[in-house]
Amino acid sequence: MSARTKARKRALDLLYAAEMRGMPVEQLLVVEAEKAAGEPERQASWLYAREIVDGIVDHRAEIDELITTHSRGWTLERMPAVDRALLRIGVWEIVYNDEVPDAVAIAEAVEAATVLSTDDSAGFVNGLLAAVAHAKA
Repeated sequence: MSARTKARKRALDLLYAAEMRGMPVEQLLVVEAEKAAGEPERQASWLYAREIVDGIVDHRAEIDELITTHSRGWTLERMPAVDRALLRIGVWEIVYNDEVPDAVAIAEAVEAATVLSTDDSAGFVNGLLAAVAHAKA
């Protein structure tokens, strides 16, 4: 597993945990930063995970608006929490991170949805992120 794939998983874990606990993700970032400081082998994936989460925090309104705009018949609240987090990561990578090709951002989110969410989630995530990428172009 690549460092970026691990970072996406770590970012997903942080976003999901914050939502399930009803706490700001920034609080969890502090705890995770302390863990990463003590484990040098986690450093590469931690830096990108932090970049993802910080980017989502900084652009949350715009990211959620894009998700809402491109999700036909689904409100954010109706989506499974894992899907919301995956979509936020994918949209952030597509719109705000020029280092990651859109196809890679989409494929990584779809793979995670296949493993971690409902039977229909992979197709939903794929379609929504493809629409965001297409609209960006």
